[in-house]
Amino acid sequence: MVALSVEVGPWTGCAVLFLRSCPAVNLLSLYKDQQGKFSVFKVLKLTLTDSVGGLEGYEILKLHDADPLLGVEVKFVDVAACRRFLQSYGSGAVQQSLSQHTCRLLHIPQQELALETQLKAGTHTLDFCLDDLELCLQHIHQCSARLRDDEIAELDQQLQSQALGHIPQPPTLTQEEPPVPSNCFLFQKRVFEDRMLAAGDLQRFSNGVGRDWRKVGRALGKNCRALKGPAIDNLAYEYEREGLYEQAYQLLSRFIQAEGRAARLGRLVRALEDSKLTSLAENILDIQPRD
Repeated sequence: MVALSVEVGPWTGCAVLFLRSCPAVNLLSLYKDQQGKFSVFKVLKLTLTDSVGGLEGYEILKLHDADPLLGVEVKFVDVAACRRFLQSYGSGAVQQSLSQHTCRLLHIPQQELALETQLKAGTHTLDFCLDDLELCLQHIHQCSARLRDDEIAELDQQLQSQALGHIPQPPTLTQEEPPVPSNCFLFQKRVFEDRMLAAGDLQRFSNGVGRDWRKVGRALGKNCRALKGPAIDNLAYEYEREGLYEQAYQLLSRFIQAEGRAARLGRLVRALEDSKLTSLAENILDIQPRD
């Protein structure tokens, strides 16, 4: 009986796909950025097209800010397309496609992206009943769709124009001035989470910086009062007998103590770049050397 109620007559339905991505990129933060908005929409459009087997049978209505989740409201106008989507979602193919398109378009290494998804139709969480596709279809069918958001219509038109070659591709994360979320930083055209410095960062820095610790200290000292003036020379004198490791360790420890929550990974990486120590920055960021 459920199957008949789904299959007969004109069929429409609505579902919302919730996404959470980390740590390399935050799709919600990127979508909020005017330059990153189009890239996120293109990732979602390609993913949905893969999952339903073509451009027909669905349309994106609206993207929701459900911090920390990005909600993708999708209207289905064909029951077969909706069933294919549910089958793809249940098998993990949607998540795989989403991951692949995100990494390809935003140039993020696959191992640096973690994705979480949830699928809802109204108050029903469909992840809990994916083994009963007819029930999922019924829940989706019972959700009335809203009008399409004007911004989504504009993004869709922009994507169609780009596919026809009418307009140049808008800025993405690979260009000179990429959009970077406020909780991230850019290094070698890649986005990293700008977290607080940890004990592991302190050890890697102290092990790898060698005699250049003073140079890094001066770079950090441009925006840190605790490292201005004679502070660095005093550290060198005070810990001379303990050697370079201890001098470097005390330098970064003092920076962390003085700056507190503002002692972020991005500030250390910028100081290393200013000091021409990119290989040490790569080591701290766990970037594998290229062949």
